[in-house]
Amino acid sequence: MTQWVETTEGGRDRGPFGIARAWVEVLIRPRRFFVTGIAPGDQAPGLVFAVVVALCHVGVRLTLESDPLPGVDGRPTGLLVFAFLVAALILAPLALHLAAALQTLVFLALSVVGLAENRGGVSQTVQVVAYATAPCALSGAPIPALRVLTAAYGFVLLVVGLVVVHDLSPPVALLAALVPGLFVFGYAFGGVFALEALLGVNLVGPATNVTEETAAATGRRTARRGAAVAAGSSSTGSTVGR
Repeated sequence: MTQWVETTEGGRDRGPFGIARAWVEVLIRPRRFFVTGIAPGDQAPGLVFAVVVALCHVGVRLTLESDPLPGVDGRPTGLLVFAFLVAALILAPLALHLAAALQTLVFLALSVVGLAENRGGVSQTVQVVAYATAPCALSGAPIPALRVLTAAYGFVLLVVGLVVVHDLSPPVALLAALVPGLFVFGYAFGGVFALEALLGVNLVGPATNVTEETAAATGRRTARRGAAVAAGSSSTGSTVGR
């Protein structure tokens, strides 16, 4: 799933310059990007791209939000760094491949009724989902309107990518993108929760972010285990002293 193909027909440039160029191009010329920038089996650059987007998003959120770790008082540096690394380097790749799996299942369902017979492979799906997240690099700031805008544009990019790469009509691509798009842009990047805050309504529940909430929960468990060990050591020391 994450092989790095060095010699491909097309595909993206490697390194920081290649990532920056891909980010600009997919934002301003998405159709051209998806025509020239997606190559079968060449999904590692897309995975790296998605991780970089997640690093930007999570890093800004943890820096600017007043309560970045739900359930944790204050801003403990160690837990913030831990949550940042877990969210960006572990949960983001997992979420990307889960979204690609959801997209593949949707394609299979559409293929049964003859709506997605000429679709591309799984590796191309991973790349489309990864590059569609480009706007969310800007969505970390605690501005609901900005988060809604970037999530909406990310969904549009996903639809465009499905049209170009998987040879779908726009209506079918829109239908195919609903489930994975809602997961990635509505939930993982918090677009739905930002829309709730913007409209003042409660659509799905408490506003949170799946990657940050999971990382925060992991950090809290680690902190509790550390506190328990420290308490045990203190108790043992007191007993020995007596």
